[in-house]
Amino acid sequence: MFPLRLLALIFVSSATVDPSPEEEKEKQDDEEEKSRYDLVFMRGDLLEVPRTLFTHFGIYLGGGRVAHFIPDIMPVVSTNQFRLKQMVSNTRLILGVLAKAGSVRVDSVEDFAYGAEIILNPMDKMCSCAVLQGEEAARRAEKLLGDVAYSLLWYNCEHFVMYCRYGTVMSFQTFQFCKTVRKLLLSRGVAKVTAVLAACLLVYLRVLNTWSVLLAVLLPFLLWMAS
Repeated sequence: MFPLRLLALIFVSSATVDPSPEEEKEKQDDEEEKSRYDLVFMRGDLLEVPRTLFTHFGIYLGGGRVAHFIPDIMPVVSTNQFRLKQMVSNTRLILGVLAKAGSVRVDSVEDFAYGAEIILNPMDKMCSCAVLQGEEAARRAEKLLGDVAYSLLWYNCEHFVMYCRYGTVMSFQTFQFCKTVRKLLLSRGVAKVTAVLAACLLVYLRVLNTWSVLLAVLLPFLLWMAS
């Protein structure tokens, strides 16, 4: 954890600056402009934005604000509220994934979307669970605000929004990833290659005893049966 904190202090802290009066005024103007999103989204809506390698999810809270769960190293290395509220950079995100640290935070719709197209409530037709009331979904999201342990596979942004809107903790992205890995690793072709490699390794190392032969046969057999 210490190397990650050191990297964060070097690459993240150096990039933060105090806001100027002009920036503060622009921020106030933006707050008034964000209310227009209330005409498009309802409180408790699930928002989806496609990214390069994954899809990001959030819950709309109203007033142009979105609650979303994102990996972030900053809560581990700083307590400065201004730095914590700044938009999460790629450096902060990557270090957060490695450190398994994240936070449920509130950002503007613009910062959440990051220039991508927003898809509204895409899971309503995919999930078999009933959709909770919008107010209930938003309240669940607000109750979870703060630092949360992050897992790329077992608890990510999709798990968060699924709990808030449908009352279940699951991720279609994780399911699809595990399904793909299973097809790649647990296949008959992999079992055959493993058997050949194991036999070649035994001959090369000249280790032909009961236990080595058993292991060389058992691993390909398990892969074959699991395929």
